[in-house]
Amino acid sequence: MSEQTTANTKLILIVDDSEDIRVLLSDFLQDEGYNVICAEDSSTTLMQAQDHHPDLILMDISLPGINGWQTVQYLRNMPDFRSTPIIAVTAHATKEEAEHSLTVGCNAHVSKPFDLEEILKQIVSLLQENTAGEAKKDAHTHRV
Repeated sequence: MSEQTTANTKLILIVDDSEDIRVLLSDFLQDEGYNVICAEDSSTTLMQAQDHHPDLILMDISLPGINGWQTVQYLRNMPDFRSTPIIAVTAHATKEEAEHSLTVGCNAHVSKPFDLEEILKQIVSLLQENTAGEAKKDAHTHRV
């Protein structure tokens, strides 16, 4: 287990229609100390997110039915998920597609095939940013 994530209790929702990708990411992130839940399509993603309130979401874009970009837009329209970090993890690898991921509300874009250590760095960074942002928001709320 890496030093930077030891004793981590953050919950990550992995969304991918490929069972192989879900298992790969799930095993890796659990080995790094994260709690993990998975979804294979948009409707399951929305249910899992509402039921479990993950700290971060890894979102495939090519999902059956409603695609990942649309799913991100649905999530961003829900107050509980406006600031939840979302990383697009996708075979959509062009510059335009990466920009579109950010436009619809993803915080980062990782192209498949991906490097697990690179995804881990993105996760750690976004969770730290989000935790710092929440702390500032809470401090401001208590002062008002």
